[in-house]
Parts: sequence; structure tokens; C-alpha cells
Amino acid sequence: MAHLYKELQPVDAYTIGLPHPFSDYDRQLLTLFYQPLIGPDALSLFMTLWADGEQGNAITYNHYHLMNILTMPLGRVFEARISLEAIGLLRTRRKKEGDVREFIYELLPPLDAKAFFSDPLLSTFLFSKIGEQAYRNLRGHFALDQGSDDGYEDVSRTFMDVYKPVPQSFSEEMLNENFQGRNEPKPVPFVESSFDFDLLKAGLSEQMVPQATLTAVSKETIAKLAFLYSLTPLDMQKVVMMALDEDLQLPEERLRKAATEFYKMNVSKEPPVLRKVYEQEQPMQQVELKTRDDELVHYLEHTPPIDMLRDINGKEPLPVDVELAERLIHTHGLSIGVVNVLLQYVHLRNDGKITNKYVERIASHWMNKKIETVRAAMEISRQEHDQYIKWKNEGQKAPTRRKSGREERVPDWFYKKEDKPEKREQPKKSSTTDFNVEEERRKLMKELGITRDEVN
Repeated sequence: MAHLYKELQPVDAYTIGLPHPFSDYDRQLLTLFYQPLIGPDALSLFMTLWADGEQGNAITYNHYHLMNILTMPLGRVFEARISLEAIGLLRTRRKKEGDVREFIYELLPPLDAKAFFSDPLLSTFLFSKIGEQAYRNLRGHFALDQGSDDGYEDVSRTFMDVYKPVPQSFSEEMLNENFQGRNEPKPVPFVESSFDFDLLKAGLSEQMVPQATLTAVSKETIAKLAFLYSLTPLDMQKVVMMALDEDLQLPEERLRKAATEFYKMNVSKEPPVLRKVYEQEQPMQQVELKTRDDELVHYLEHTPPIDMLRDINGKEPLPVDVELAERLIHTHGLSIGVVNVLLQYVHLRNDGKITNKYVERIASHWMNKKIETVRAAMEISRQEHDQYIKWKNEGQKAPTRRKSGREERVPDWFYKKEDKPEKREQPKKSSTTDFNVEEERRKLMKELGITRDEVN
């Protein structure tokens, strides 16, 4: 953070711009929506600037003031400031004359609940911070009440029902005066220039995706989705194709859903996490893989099905196989690792053919058996192998017999290999031929000078 400190010194002066007073609704949004994203430091800075700004815009402070009130070092104050800037709650302007710097901090209102949940960056970021249940509760709390059929009729009068215009003489200058209005909430400051839209368009033919369809979605939305899910323009081409409806239209909601599904299928079922660029990433704890079986389980648990199919095929898998894996994960709720075990078993056992009905029948069996882990899936595959062969033959019109001498192809993990501990040499038991108790007793008594009579 040393390079960040050069941008700010405790003696630097600042004034606060508060174009309009904030409401209690804004406070709720800041506390419930924005605080999980920006953290308590940034929220404390915003609330402090809010309170100071209500005293008047003419007051000038220096940053010692913030350091004392917030009880933070300058570095944390600066981090809190740029967090507010990045989330769209603060606009900072600077004037520099020699070594003297002056800032104007203009507070911006938060997005309302509808706009917040419509933003893919903010809504996904909040979901990853507070979890699914809290996220659903928050959406339900701020959802508009559509009204209930309680028998009441709206009889409110309109403006024209109550007022009518009366001709009056007035000066035209009255119409030309400028007034300061409410500073409307603005979206998160986001620059989409880093996304290659030309490459995106180049891979989409006019027949499949008309230009008018693609331009109906804002570039900012496309760039935000690509940034959030780490998608390349080639990935976004596939997302666009997934999102098209039957009329070759591209609704924004379908595009967002398609991007989410593509991410879950190819990257992770867990939502993406946004991390500040100046935060040092915590080193991941290395998993100790002691045996080859552990390595295989780790591979199956952490490899997207599309990559697993690519590995065993040696080439790009067919879309029908990828769609089957996606359906097993998202529709039926099987984990990535369990789906990998199932597809690998069927692929190798069925000579490279993945039959949907065959796979889904085994998947249904596993769901009934509550198979949730890779090891459990591997174990049940070994135990129920004969039953699965029977199901396979039932689905074939003319099952062919396996030629004698042909080796049956099954996954490496099918034949369970257990490392048996080395046998330790057990000490040989003494026998009467090797050790004579009475003889040894007689020798010991002789060495001690004890006679048999003394013992008796």
C-alpha cells in the first residue's frame, strides 16, 4: 500500500459535497446492501462524511480530522475512500498546486433495491457475501407488494381532476432559470473498453444472431458479465447462443442466466467472489494427497465435466454430452464429482458411447441411494456393476456378446487397490525344545548359591 499513501497526506484539505439530504431509506440500503460489500471502514467513512456534510458545504477539513474520528491510520482511510468510489457512492475531485492538494468529496446516493438486484455485479457480489438464505430474505423484504384483493377500490383523484389552468401574465425569464435537482443514483463506475466486442461479433453469424439482437443488450451488461465470470469473447459467444429465445431475441435476463449456467458448468458451482486488487490473496492450504486414489478423487471433485470428457476423449466433447452433464448438475442436483464418476464409468464401460437413458437410469439409482461424494459413487459402481450391465443390455435391441479374449474397459478406479501394510516379522514362539524352564531355573539357583532344600 506504500504507493497508495503517496496520493494522500494527513494535511491535505477537503470539503464535502452533499447535493441533497439522504433519507432513512438510503440508510437502510447502505447498511443492508452496501455494508457487506464495502466493509465497516468504508461505511463509517460514508456516515462521517454524511454527518459533516449536513453542517454545510463551506466547512473545510483536513484528513487528520477523519483519522481522529474514525480512529484509523491514513492507509485505512484511503482504502475506505476508494472502496466508496468503486461502488459508486463517492466521487472525488482533486486540485493540486505545488505541494498543496485539496479534495472535494461528493456523496452519491445508493441504488434503490430494484436497480441493485438488477445489476449483475452488485447482486452476485452480495450473494457471495451473505449467502443464499439471507439474500432471499433481503429480496423478499424489499420486494414491492403487488397488492391483495381486499375489496378496496382506488378512488384517488388525479391532478387534472382537482386543478385547471387559469391564464396569467408572467415573465419568460421565469422559465429559463436553472435549479439544482436531486442527484439521481448512478450505476457502479465500470469501464467496458477492456472487452473485445469486435471478436465477440466476429464469431456470431448474421443468420444465427442478427446485429439488431446483439445491440439490444447494452455493452456494459455484456462486459460486466464477462468480467464477473472471467469469460473471454469466445466464451461469451457460447453464452449468447445459449440465451437466444425462439424468436432470436436476446432478453437481458436470459443472458444473465446463461452466463451463470455457463460459469457453473465450466468453472465452479460456487458463486464468484470479488476481491479488492490491493488485498493480498491468502495462500491456499495444500491438500496432502498420500495415495494415487486420493489424487484421483481430488481430480474428479475439482475438474469440470467438460474438461474430464475432454481428457478421456482426447478431443472436444460433443454438445449433447455436455448438456447431459449440465442437466445432471443443475436440474437433478448431483455434484460435479459424482457426475464425473458416472460419465467416466459409462464412457469407458460402453466403448466411448454415452447414452442419455442409460446414464439417467444410473443417476436416478444414485439419487435414491443418496450418493453425494466421489468415493461413494466409485464404491457403488463396483458393487452394482452387474446390475448396470443388465440395464445396458435391456436398452439395446440386440445385445452383442463380448468376444473371448477381449479385455473389458473400465475406469482405473474400478478395481479397488488397497495398499496392504508390510507384515512385520513376528518373534518366534519359544518351544520346550528351544527353552527349558527347569534347566534355566537350576542354573540361576546355582549362580546365587541357593540349594533346592533352602527353597523347599
